[in-house]
Amino acid sequence: MSMLSSSTRRVVCTAALMGVPFLLSACGGGSGSSTEAASLATASPTSDAAALAAVLPASTASVVSTATTPPATVAAVATATTVSTIKWGTATRPFAANSPWNSRPLSAKLSNIGIPPSQYFPAVQAGAYSTGVFTAASTDGAVEVQGPVGAAGIWNPDAQQMQASVTIPRWPASAVPASGSDGHCDIIDPATGVIHSFWQLKNDGGVWRATQYAWSSLKGRGWGDPAHYFQGARAAAVPTSAGLIRKHEVSDGDTVFRHALAMSLTYNGLAATPGHAFPATAADHDAATTNSGAIPEGALVMLPSTFDTSTITSARLRRVADTLKRYGAYVVDRNVGTPFVIYAEIGADFDLHDGGWNSSVAADLDRVRQGLRMVESAAAWLDGNGALTVFNKNLNLLSMRGPWRLQSGATLGVFNSWRQGVVFPAMSSKVVQVNTSGSGLSKVAWALPQPGKAYKITVKASGGGQFRFVLSNCTDKTKTIDSGVMDNAGTFQFTWPASYCYSSVYAISGLNQASTVSADLIQMP
Repeated sequence: MSMLSSSTRRVVCTAALMGVPFLLSACGGGSGSSTEAASLATASPTSDAAALAAVLPASTASVVSTATTPPATVAAVATATTVSTIKWGTATRPFAANSPWNSRPLSAKLSNIGIPPSQYFPAVQAGAYSTGVFTAASTDGAVEVQGPVGAAGIWNPDAQQMQASVTIPRWPASAVPASGSDGHCDIIDPATGVIHSFWQLKNDGGVWRATQYAWSSLKGRGWGDPAHYFQGARAAAVPTSAGLIRKHEVSDGDTVFRHALAMSLTYNGLAATPGHAFPATAADHDAATTNSGAIPEGALVMLPSTFDTSTITSARLRRVADTLKRYGAYVVDRNVGTPFVIYAEIGADFDLHDGGWNSSVAADLDRVRQGLRMVESAAAWLDGNGALTVFNKNLNLLSMRGPWRLQSGATLGVFNSWRQGVVFPAMSSKVVQVNTSGSGLSKVAWALPQPGKAYKITVKASGGGQFRFVLSNCTDKTKTIDSGVMDNAGTFQFTWPASYCYSSVYAISGLNQASTVSADLIQMP
């Protein structure tokens, strides 16, 4: 029997990696909607060429029938047609229809980069190192989550600081973190549209504690953006529920899972530099010094369309393999010693080895490993509704996180991650605070500000709050770029300089009323 050693190292933590058994039995099970499965099945063309033809006018369908057609060309000639009535952004169908998780490539071009063997067999895991997903009801009460005993608090990577605790407004009584050392747990709150994602969560004698907390929008992309770059407990900064094989999907009667899957690789599969690629916004903190492979976190891996799944004896694994041919799997984390792990929800009836060891399943898993390749490009992408979509990389580059320094006034405003802005209480005199650390500007590898490119700032403030942005010259520290003080909805356009010494982000409170300050920084077309 093989053993699986699985753990993750956070961007900000260095917890010890622990070995766990390879065979982690799943328990229980759920049933999904056969009506929804039938709707999706009938809406899904049988080939990429058919899928393209289904969403293009007849006169243009031929131009996108090969993998060499650029996605931009496809989008330019497409007439998007909705072919599904699925309600997206819900607890059972998280994220928007055009999220990368819910979209699939057509005529994907696969690289020659594959997944190397390692110490153990590949796995599909629903055990101690996967995650539970729990949906809060409107009647559930609030729970305060504190940091570990002896720690300064709970780490908030979005704010890049410890906070004493975080209070989750609705907490399901059924919530149970994974029993492995990662302690993963995601809580979905439909009322607020938020996925609360925890790392090393545990109930310590009635007190909930966690090492790290992050959140994601239930109706969003399911990935971080350059400003709100960390949105979940996975190393790639996504929620652990993203890409997860869910309990309600296991017995829904479908032939594939209608989303990309979540996958971890081990050290010899993961790239060192860059450690992450679009759509991921982070990777394991020590990727550059410990990884030795070629696949960055955020990469999509797929099986080629010619891969024969008919000989796979396990119906569960055959469904996984067919999903890998259609949607693929995004690499979101690192494990120890296993070529790849695909994650299923704890409690899903998805034990490929049926509580023992199945050599045939192990051999098929390794054959899948040998067939998987990293995706280079695609002729086009279809969203969850079957409409053509193009992923937007031009996202906000500016966060209002601190550290903040008081320039004038009585009390510093506080960065609120849920509101993505600085929040001030009612003040009798204006507060002016500044962040010159550079922490607010994107550090994401694929979204760095580009010298010579045009950018636009748009202020989003309330209660009379104001904003200012400055880039200071390296030679004499004069202000190379200065937006001046801006009110809500104010805009400022400028060209990013070839060099500068530091940035200054200012948040200015309103008077005699509560106020908030934030701004978007977007590259102009």
